Amino acid sequence: MEKRIGFVGIIVEHREQNSPQVNHVLSEAGEMILARVGLPHRGRGVAVITLVVEATTDELGLLTGRLGVLPGVSVKSALAKL
Repeated sequence: MEKRIGFVGIIVEHREQNSPQVNHVLSEAGEMILARVGLPHRGRGVAVITLVVEATTDELGLLTGRLGVLPGVSVKSALAKL
């Protein structure tokens, strides 16, 4: 399967409690992550993380699946068609 460029958008609620698990998953997927931007909103206890990735559909599905089952985490993603 061919790797394609894409993005992953992650919202982490209860940031201080849930961020360690998110960071652990992202560290394990480090090979596919080209860029990462994180914006904590301390007043609301929420963080928004945007990733630029290069991955197959299977790899991206595995990553988003692992993130999506974590408590307080919402995930959306897309890959380029080419």
